Amino acid sequence: MSAVASVKIIDGKATSARVLAEVREQVLALREAGTQPGLAVVLVGSDAASQVYVRNKVLRAEEVGIRSFEHRLPADTTQDELLRLIALLNADRAVNGILVQLPLPAHVDEHQVLQAISPLKDVDGFHSANVGGLAQGRDVLTPCTPSGCMRLLHDTCGDLSGKHAVVVGRSNIVGKPMAALLLQADCTVTVVHSRTRDLQVLCRQADILIAAVGKPRLIDADWLKPGAIVIDVGINRIEVEGRSRLVGDVDFEAALPQVAAITPVPGGVGPMTIACLMKNTLLALDLQQQAVREERIPCPSPC
Repeated sequence: MSAVASVKIIDGKATSARVLAEVREQVLALREAGTQPGLAVVLVGSDAASQVYVRNKVLRAEEVGIRSFEHRLPADTTQDELLRLIALLNADRAVNGILVQLPLPAHVDEHQVLQAISPLKDVDGFHSANVGGLAQGRDVLTPCTPSGCMRLLHDTCGDLSGKHAVVVGRSNIVGKPMAALLLQADCTVTVVHSRTRDLQVLCRQADILIAAVGKPRLIDADWLKPGAIVIDVGINRIEVEGRSRLVGDVDFEAALPQVAAITPVPGGVGPMTIACLMKNTLLALDLQQQAVREERIPCPSPC
C-alpha cells in the first residue's frame, strides 16, 4: 500500500452528521420533558455570504428540532437599535442562544455588540466572560470552529496528552481559543504567526498542526513532520485554470505523502462549525438551567 493510500482523510461531513444526530436525540428528550431549545440569529445588512451562513444555521436548527428566531435587519440599522434587540433577546426565556452574524456594517461597534449578549446565551463564545473562562479551563461556551477541530482530533487520535500542537494563526475566533482547548487536552502548544521567526522549523516539530492563517496553500510538505495530524481551518477562494476553487491553508496534495491524517477543504472543518453551534445551544440551555438552580438568574415561568 502506498504512503498516500494509507493517509486518513478526516471526514468532517460524516463527523458533523454524528454530532447533529447526538443533538437531535438530546433535543427530542428535552421536548418530551416540555422544553424546546431556541436559537436567535441576527443578520444586519445584505452581505451575500452572510445570508448563506444564516440560512444554513437556521436550516440546521430546524433539522435537529431547535426553534429558530431569525432577525434580518437593514444595513442602516443603528447600533442602538441593534443593542435594543439584543437586550430583548437576552430577556426572552424562549431564546437560549443568540448569534449575531459577522461582519457587521462599519458604523456598528462589533466589540460592544458582542459584549451586549448575555454570556449564558453567547453561543459563538466571543463574550469576554467566556473567553476568560476558557483560558481558566472552566465549562463555558466556546467558539464553534475550535470546538469542531477538537472533536475531529479526538475522533482521529483519541488521547491528545503529551502531543506537541502548533497553531498557525492567533485570531480571537480560531487561533487563541484553539490553543486554550489544546492546553486543556494536555498538549504542549506553540502558537506561531506572521512575526514568528523560523516559522517553518517550528511547524515541522508539530505532532498536530492547526492551520488557521487565511493564506492559500501556505503550508506544503516541507513544513510538516512525517506522520503529523493536520487540521486545515483555512477557506480560501482561488482561480485555477480559469475556474474558482476553494482551497485550504495547506497544500493538500503535497501534504498527503507526509502526514498520517488531514482534513480536506472543503468537507473538513467547515461542516463542524454549524454542528457545534447546535451543540452550544444545548450547552447554553444547560448553563441557564444551572444558573436558575443556583438562583443566579430569575426562574422562568412555570418553574
